[in-house]
Amino acid sequence: MARRWNTSHIPDQTGRLAVVTGANSGLGYVTARELARRGARVILACRDKDRGAAAVARLHSELPASEIELRTLDLADLASIRAFADELATTRLDLLINNAGVMALPHRRTADGFEMQFGTNHLGHFALTGLLLPALLATPGARVVTVSSGFHALADVDLTDLNYERNRYRRWIAYARSKSANLLFTHELAARLGGAGSDVLAAAAHPGYADTNLQTAGVRMEGRTRAERYAALGNRLVAQPAEAGALPSLCAATAPGIRPDAFLGPQGGLRGAPAPSFRARRTTDDATSEALWAASEQLTGVTYDFTSPAAPA
Repeated sequence: MARRWNTSHIPDQTGRLAVVTGANSGLGYVTARELARRGARVILACRDKDRGAAAVARLHSELPASEIELRTLDLADLASIRAFADELATTRLDLLINNAGVMALPHRRTADGFEMQFGTNHLGHFALTGLLLPALLATPGARVVTVSSGFHALADVDLTDLNYERNRYRRWIAYARSKSANLLFTHELAARLGGAGSDVLAAAAHPGYADTNLQTAGVRMEGRTRAERYAALGNRLVAQPAEAGALPSLCAATAPGIRPDAFLGPQGGLRGAPAPSFRARRTTDDATSEALWAASEQLTGVTYDFTSPAAPA
C-alpha cells in the first residue's frame, strides 16, 4: 500500500463488478464513482429509488461512459435483501462494499423487529453477504469490505440483549455496538473464508470524521433543530470531505497487499490518508465473533455455505 494512498493508486477495474450499498450519497457515492472511474461496472444498492436515480444521473453526468446500475435495497427489511439478491442473479461478484448505515437514531425497529442500528448496520449486511456469497466464492480475488467506525471502541456487543429488549436504549451505545458487530463479522468471515481455502478477502474500514448526512439524520428525525445545526457546523469546521472519508474503503477494496481481517482508517484517526487503524482487542475475540455469527444466522435465517460457489461466469 502506497504511503499516501489516494484514488490515483486504484488499479484498473475493467471487467469487474461491484455492489456498493448506500451509494446514493456521501461515502457510498464517492466509492461507487471512483470504482466506475477505473472501469468497474457498479451497482448502486439504495433504499430510496428516487435518490438512487438522481445519483445514477449525476454519475453519468460526471462519467458518461461509466457502467452504473440502480437496484433497490432496504437493509432494514430482510424481504428486500432477499429480493435484491434474487434479482441480482449474477454468477460473479468482485467487490461487495457494505457501506450503508444509520447513526445515533432514536429508538426504532426494523421491518423484522430488530433494533434499527444493529439490524441495519450489522444484520442487514450479514444477510446480504451470505446471500451473495456463492457469487463471491466463484470470483477469483473477490473482496468484501464492511464499513465500521472509530466509535466501535465505545462499546462491545451485548450478546444477551442484541436488540435492546431488556436494557434502556442509548443511541450512541447502540451505534457503537453495531460498529463493533461489523468488525466481529469481518473477523469471523475472514476466518471462515481462510478455513475453507477461499481467496475471497474480508476486510473493514472506517472514514474517520467525514462530512456526510449521518451526523444530522438522527436529530432531524426528532425535530431537534439546534442539535442539527451544531452537527452541521461540526461537519463544516472539523470533518474531512466525503472524498477523503471514502479512501479507506477504496483502499481496502482495491489496494494490493491488504490482509484478511484488516481494518483501515485515516492515518490521523479522524482525517488523513488510509492506514492500519486502531481496533479494540475485543473485536478480534474468536469466541465472541463465533457467538455473534450464530446469533446472526438465527435472527436472519441466512446461513453461509462456503463449499458451493456459483458456476463460473
